Amino acid sequence: MKHVVITGVSRGLGRAMAAGFAAESWIVSGCGTDVASLQALARELGPEHHVRACDVTDPAAVEAFSAAVVERSGAPDLLLNNAATINPNKPLWEVAPDEFARVIDVNLKGVHLVIRALLPAMIRRGKGVVVNFSSGWGRGTSPEVATYCATKWGIEGLTASLAQELPAGLAAVALNPGIIDTRMLRSCFGEGAGGYPTPEEWAIVAVPYLASLGTRHNGKALTVPGM
Repeated sequence: MKHVVITGVSRGLGRAMAAGFAAESWIVSGCGTDVASLQALARELGPEHHVRACDVTDPAAVEAFSAAVVERSGAPDLLLNNAATINPNKPLWEVAPDEFARVIDVNLKGVHLVIRALLPAMIRRGKGVVVNFSSGWGRGTSPEVATYCATKWGIEGLTASLAQELPAGLAAVALNPGIIDTRMLRSCFGEGAGGYPTPEEWAIVAVPYLASLGTRHNGKALTVPGM
C-alpha cells in the first residue's frame, strides 16, 4: 500500500487531497495547525491513517511528526509540501516585518524543514517523489502579493536545485495547482474566487495526477491539468 505525506491538511487543498488519496487506498499521513479540523479529518479518514497538529515553522515539531510518520508507515512514496499562507493584499512597502516573516517562514522555511526531516528516509528507501506546491504567482506576478510571489518563485528555484541533487530513484517537482476557490484565494479575489473549482472538485483531477508522478518528472515545473 502506498503512503503519502501531506502538509497543511487542516483545510482546503490539503484536506481534499487527504480524502482523495484515502479513497484510492493510500495510507495518508498529514499535519496542520487547526486542531478541531484535524480531529474531524482523523475521524473521517479512519485509524489506519495518521494526522496530527504540527506547525511546519517549528523544527522540533516537524522532526517529531516526521519520526512518528516513518515509524508508523515508513518513508513516503509521495511527499506533498502544501502548507502555505499569505498576507492581506497591500503594496510591499506597507507589509509589516512580522507579516513578511510569517509568509517566508511557512512557505519557504517550512518546506525546507519538512524535506530535511523526511527526505533522508526516502533516500534510504531508494524511491519517492517530493512535490513542492508553487503557484501561478511562482511563475508570474501581480500587484499587492509580492511577498507570496517571492516565496513561490523561491519554491521554483529550490525545487529545481533539489532535483539536481537527488540520487537515482527519486524526483522533485514544483507544482502549480491552478486557481481554486480556497480561503487564501478569497483573501485575494474576494467573492470572485467563487468562479473557480472548489478543493473537492480540484482533487478529483489532482489526486490521480499526483499519484502518477515519477522519476521521469524530476526537475519539471508542472501544473495540474485543466487548472
